[in-house]
Amino acid sequence: MKFKTKLITLVVAFLAAISFALPSQVNAANTDMVDTSNHNGLMTYDNYYDMLVHYGVKAVVQKVSEGTTYVDQTAKYNLASAKQAGLYLNGYHFARYTTVEGARAEARFAVAAAQSAGLPIGAVLATDVEASEQANNSYAANTANNKAFMEVVQAAGYRSTIYTMGSWVGTKMLVDKGWIADYPYNTSRDRYTSHHAWQFRSDQQFAGSYGNFDVSQLYDDFFTANQTPSPSAPVTPAPSQPAESNVASDSDYAQTGVFKPSATVNIRTGAGTGYASVGSYAPGESVIYDHVYIRGTYVWARYLSYSGRYHYVALGVNGGESYGSRSSGYTSPVSHTYYTVQSGDSFWSISSKYGISMYTLAANNGKTINSLIYPGQSLYIR
Repeated sequence: MKFKTKLITLVVAFLAAISFALPSQVNAANTDMVDTSNHNGLMTYDNYYDMLVHYGVKAVVQKVSEGTTYVDQTAKYNLASAKQAGLYLNGYHFARYTTVEGARAEARFAVAAAQSAGLPIGAVLATDVEASEQANNSYAANTANNKAFMEVVQAAGYRSTIYTMGSWVGTKMLVDKGWIADYPYNTSRDRYTSHHAWQFRSDQQFAGSYGNFDVSQLYDDFFTANQTPSPSAPVTPAPSQPAESNVASDSDYAQTGVFKPSATVNIRTGAGTGYASVGSYAPGESVIYDHVYIRGTYVWARYLSYSGRYHYVALGVNGGESYGSRSSGYTSPVSHTYYTVQSGDSFWSISSKYGISMYTLAANNGKTINSLIYPGQSLYIR
């Protein structure tokens, strides 16, 4: 009896020991909201819809501006894509202000950028306060400046809050209910629950998108108010055809030429709107194509990217509107492509457009992916 009791005691002790040694099953923080900016490049309907369906993302917060001179050129496209995917739309401004008047000026600039990008009135337009300018400012100054910024934003019809890092809350500024960044190793315990949101990681990866993303868990409806999102597949309306149209049935033919779009056209992986969009060409750019496809409503041009993959752009509506000008029979003795950097560009967004590695793009120009590039700068693509 004593042996049996002793044996049972040893077994219980052993099981208790291994129960502490083995990791328990925990629930990680929710990926309720994703941040996007020029660092993530152009985001498509498919990118956002995958986040919604497979990861539970329900809101996006897109960078719209910085200081009083920078407008994020991806904002309008990304917000439109997120709206089509059925996400709640929000925006943020990266603050550089150090005075009350400076904060008001940046707020006016941010409001104009948000309106231009299509951020709906009533959405959140947050101030991102984490720069060296605020690090060197006093608690009182930062608090007053943030208050001034948010007052201007709210007067324009947007709602506002402060985004900052956890270590700055209560030390660098007053933050009543904010959006707080803190990246612990273990995300099973909720943090900053008295605030609107907790940004818990900056390296989230989604199977349907490229690169790392900042994601947040929401604690209330602050970032999901005043909107009724509904997913709707992107549709490109086709103009009505004339009574006697020259529309042809599906066909294709070999033709070399140069296409110069007069409107932004998507780059796709196949000759059809059902194929994935991997970038876009803007008015003023050009693409050298080697084959033309007529597929239902649209006429498509094919070109070979540097990566060895074929990509496709729509030349226009079959028998109707043209999306730019083209000249056929083009022959280039030496194929070199250059790109003029636009505001908001990054090595990632440019390399995605041309189908090459961003590391290759940087190396082709004697740079690394961490090097700065400037609007107006010419980059050698291939």
